[in-house]
Amino acid sequence: MEYNNPIILQDFSDPDVIRKNDNFYMIASSFNHTPGVPILKSKNLVDWKIIGYVFENLPFERFKDVYHGDGAWAPSIRYHNNLYYAVIPFPDEGIYVSSCTDIEKGDWTEPWCLIPGKGLIDPCPIWKDGKCYMAIGFAKSRIGFNSCLGLFEVSNDLKTQISDTYTIIYDGHHMNPTIEGPKFNERNGWIYIMAPAGSVKTGWQVCLRSKNIYGPYEPKIVLMQNDSKTNGPHQGALIELKNDEWAFIHFQDKKCYGRICHLQPVKWVDDWPLCGMVKDELIAGTPVDTHPYIIDKKSNFKIPTSDNFASDKLSLIWQTPANKQDGWYKLDNGLILNCYYHDEKSYNSLNMSPNLFLTKLAYLSFNVETLVDIKLLNDGDEIGLCYMGSEYSYICIKRIDGQNHLQVKKGYFNNELDEVVFDSIYKNNEIKLQMKFKEPGIYKLGFNNTIFKETYNALPGRWIGGKIGIYAKGKKIGGYGLFKYFKVREVKWKKTINLY
Repeated sequence: MEYNNPIILQDFSDPDVIRKNDNFYMIASSFNHTPGVPILKSKNLVDWKIIGYVFENLPFERFKDVYHGDGAWAPSIRYHNNLYYAVIPFPDEGIYVSSCTDIEKGDWTEPWCLIPGKGLIDPCPIWKDGKCYMAIGFAKSRIGFNSCLGLFEVSNDLKTQISDTYTIIYDGHHMNPTIEGPKFNERNGWIYIMAPAGSVKTGWQVCLRSKNIYGPYEPKIVLMQNDSKTNGPHQGALIELKNDEWAFIHFQDKKCYGRICHLQPVKWVDDWPLCGMVKDELIAGTPVDTHPYIIDKKSNFKIPTSDNFASDKLSLIWQTPANKQDGWYKLDNGLILNCYYHDEKSYNSLNMSPNLFLTKLAYLSFNVETLVDIKLLNDGDEIGLCYMGSEYSYICIKRIDGQNHLQVKKGYFNNELDEVVFDSIYKNNEIKLQMKFKEPGIYKLGFNNTIFKETYNALPGRWIGGKIGIYAKGKKIGGYGLFKYFKVREVKWKKTINLY
């Protein structure tokens, strides 16, 4: 059996992975979106499913509002003394930790603060010689510098900061600028730190090694784009399998599709983990497009892309860009989204609305449709289907002067008012809202099998890919939309054929 990269064509940024017996568990960034910090499971490192999230809401009051790109940055996951630990950086608040005993049940604790402070990111612990140490990176936007890796000593239970401050253990300014995302491993008496450098879009993967936790660390580039089509390749996890076999999972920045996940084989050469296709043992490996399964095991795990809203719980594919509030939704023969008012800023600009129900892009080209019973009562009530990124467009039904109007709008991050580009009275009580999305990132909107000619550019969000989703908002309570289903269907096309 062979697998194809990417193994996950979805935006699971900054993946970290551990093995527990025959299972693999992945953790990823979620930024301002909730529920936050997803947990995925695999049997073979290729097929994955979402099994839960570390927290339902971000543990800070300010996230009742939308703060694009803030929140939970690159986390790490480790297992120690019968506990799973998720170590999560909040770049404006500090390093937080949550633990659980049963990762399948997801009995994660409320996150606690281990190390307070701005600009401390990308934490990863290691337990060695009876002590625990935490590697970190630095966010220049918060602390004024980057391109270095630091180290704290902390208590073994990750409850207490022991060292007063960090020690710089590697300075990458000259050889590996913007180095970040450190992940600890051990093998053959060496301490290893895998860390990306260069940049998210055009960088490379560095391995640092030392016999001493404080260094000095010797660097080697172990994976870079070379002649492959995989730019980056960026932050990820070196994973110990069985019988001294290893693998490496990392992300690739693919613009509107987000930070998608790739799997690389690992070959140890002179105690260095060369990743990908090793053409010359003296230089870095190259990302593979296809490769025989590293773990030759079949699995039916997959991440759903559609939802018929038949469950009594919201599917794990949905996130909101701020903490959820009571009364936003309920499941009753479909998904009822209530016309909720947050504030004037979010009412006028959809990207600031906390109650968007969004899901990740999952295919290069695809069609979306959602069927909605229109139950708008008050002027200003609105329901719709959107593409959300730093530039976005959406199709909606809005109640104006006692009548429902079909509208198409567009907007931008940092603009205070979205622009109406189409408006017409709509008299039916039901509508099928549609989107046609085409690689490399353009889309059209439509309704009831009528697709508008206008095309829109799909741009990523802040540190994330674009998302698609549904919403309801208003000025008064009472109105709602009953969403019967949300279907996403992959479209495969030949480049010689113009689907538009």
